Amino acid sequence: MRKTCLDVVYDLAKQDERVVFIGSDLGAGTLDQFRDEMPDRFFMEGVSEQNLIGMAAGLAMEGFIPYVNTIATFITRRCYEQLAVDLCLHNLPVKLIANGGGLVYAPLGPTHLAIEDMAILRALPRMSIFAPCDREEMTRLVPQTLDMTGPCYIRLAKGGDEVVSEAERGFEIGKAIQMRKPGKVLIIGTGITTTRALHAAEELEGQGIDCGVLHMHTVKPLDEAAILSQLDGVELLVTVEEHTLVGGLGSAVGDLLLDKAPNAVSRLVHLGIPDIFADKYGTQDELLEYYGLQGFQIAQRIRDTLKGEGAQVA
Repeated sequence: MRKTCLDVVYDLAKQDERVVFIGSDLGAGTLDQFRDEMPDRFFMEGVSEQNLIGMAAGLAMEGFIPYVNTIATFITRRCYEQLAVDLCLHNLPVKLIANGGGLVYAPLGPTHLAIEDMAILRALPRMSIFAPCDREEMTRLVPQTLDMTGPCYIRLAKGGDEVVSEAERGFEIGKAIQMRKPGKVLIIGTGITTTRALHAAEELEGQGIDCGVLHMHTVKPLDEAAILSQLDGVELLVTVEEHTLVGGLGSAVGDLLLDKAPNAVSRLVHLGIPDIFADKYGTQDELLEYYGLQGFQIAQRIRDTLKGEGAQVA
């Protein structure tokens, strides 16, 4: 997904002289073709993430459109003041490309796990947040960010993820995509959890439980209309995210229901990572299973909840 994203940025730069790329201590070979062909618009700044944001802000003020890329935890936690004051306050069109959102860097432990990134960025006025589900959807998202007003955050998955998106369904920033029509259950996912939600829905269908899947590639601004329009007839509404249970997709959906559909709040189940720092190392898939976020675990939680058991997934 990262390569696909950066390849699209390179293509945009060939078409639009306003596009610049700023990286932070990225691996050798990253966008070499960009560097060779457009050296005046390619910057690799080393381990200086806060400086990257200030640099991007200055370029944006001069009419450029910067795409900034580094590890998700470094571009969020480490740069938070710069994001707020340099970018959001001035509503600058800087695009933040975050490597390893969620549990991608599971082998490196809690310092590299971006499990609260969406929460802290949701709190910033004017910041948009995107989490595409696969590389194909990435090719539809990035070109639409070019002329966006204000800053945005693009949360990248690991790469090599299963492709579940379809061009025929279309893509529009801020508009959720219906992957499966809702029945008794509706799952709302974002990023790669949409893939896990689809696996859960397929398993449940085989057991006679109709389960819809709504893909929320744009976490902020949330497509409120898409959610509210599907509540009728849904007995159980489930949010699934590769993020802590505090402040992410589930919190956004919960806030919406409290404000505009309070009778639906009791039907909401929120699945994600507990409000803790990770105490395990491994692979992304191993940690997803540890936190109960694989498809078969989501399906089990839904079955238990429909039975009234409310069992927690181990």
